[in-house]
Amino acid sequence: MSLDAVFDLKDGVASATPHAAGPWDPSMQHGGAPASLVAHVVEAIPTASPMQVARLTVDLLRPVPIAPLTIRSDVVREGKKIQLCAVSLFAGDKECVRASALKIRIGDYAELEGVSEAKVTLPGVAQSEPIDETIRRSSGFISGLEVKSAKGGFALQGAGGPGACWFRSVRPIVAGAQNSPLMRAAMTADFSNGVSSALGRDWTFLNGDLSVSLMRMPVGEWILLDAETWVDPTGTGMAAGRLADERGYFGRCVQNLVVEKR
Repeated sequence: MSLDAVFDLKDGVASATPHAAGPWDPSMQHGGAPASLVAHVVEAIPTASPMQVARLTVDLLRPVPIAPLTIRSDVVREGKKIQLCAVSLFAGDKECVRASALKIRIGDYAELEGVSEAKVTLPGVAQSEPIDETIRRSSGFISGLEVKSAKGGFALQGAGGPGACWFRSVRPIVAGAQNSPLMRAAMTADFSNGVSSALGRDWTFLNGDLSVSLMRMPVGEWILLDAETWVDPTGTGMAAGRLADERGYFGRCVQNLVVEKR
């Protein structure tokens, strides 16, 4: 087993290392770990024509343990213009994660260059401040990232309200494989509730899912997550964000939250 990666993948089983752990329970994975693993599986499914993932939805059916995960994948719809894939992760006989991905065909339309681009007006990577090192090392998964705050703060630092952070992955998710742009986008998007928490430390705000829509794949190593959280007195909430690289915005993401008093 590789001690440097988040997962060792062999014969359809992804064995999680301690680098998958979240900050609340060292025996359970951070949501960014299975989300990026699913992205890796989805991209490995061949298509009938050149395609890219346009939407990735990950349902977290139960806490994902630091344990071997059996992967099951299927093509639900195969076509020339779209492909719909399904992926599930099982810990033993229990399904922990159920995901779907929509791929769409890609072409070459040079005349569309620059028709619609949203530039980033927040501070860039060089102008943003690194988060506290003790926070970055608060869990196995977060320790594999470099994080710089462009606006607001990080929930683990006690900051609240809308926020924006730049993320760069420095640890491989799957041993022996490079982290793809889609994998980096998925792991970054899962921090929406952490970047933008509207609640203090007396509350928990776990996400039951993650949905990411991409207009294009990110370029470069750094990804910006610009997010905000809404909460309701019923104990429901939503964290939504925009994803960007140093070229501009390329996608959006949403999490539905279970809000509870500690």
